[in-house]
Amino acid sequence: MALYSEKVMDHFRNPRNVGIIENADGVGEVGNPVCGDIMKIYLSISDGVITDVKFETFGCGSAIASSSMATELIKGKPVSEALTLTNKAVTEALDGLPAHKLHCSVLAEEAIKSAVKDYYDKNGIDYDPAEFPDCESCAHCADGTV
Repeated sequence: MALYSEKVMDHFRNPRNVGIIENADGVGEVGNPVCGDIMKIYLSISDGVITDVKFETFGCGSAIASSSMATELIKGKPVSEALTLTNKAVTEALDGLPAHKLHCSVLAEEAIKSAVKDYYDKNGIDYDPAEFPDCESCAHCADGTV
């Protein structure tokens, strides 16, 4: 069995939505200090819908594939729906990731949430802070297990 699925390899070799959105409505950047991966997500939002999304990722193939897939999963969706995207959904959409690479899908989820939080903050939109946990204090970031 191959270490990576065909979908992971496709999104690594042909990533979707790579780039920067100038004057983005929301920008989120997260990183994993253990592996060194860094993801930055840019959102354009109109009437509560993500009309465009781009990413920049410094990291391994799994990080690039996770970023690419995550952007595909939220593009054209309401912001509220993007907030429900989980790392598990990203992993499943990629037909799986090796256990030692699951942290890449976690970073994709966190980058999207960070970008949405930035959008909310910029626009004075009320939100429940519990929806946006502080990554630095999460167990998986602190101990590097995910």
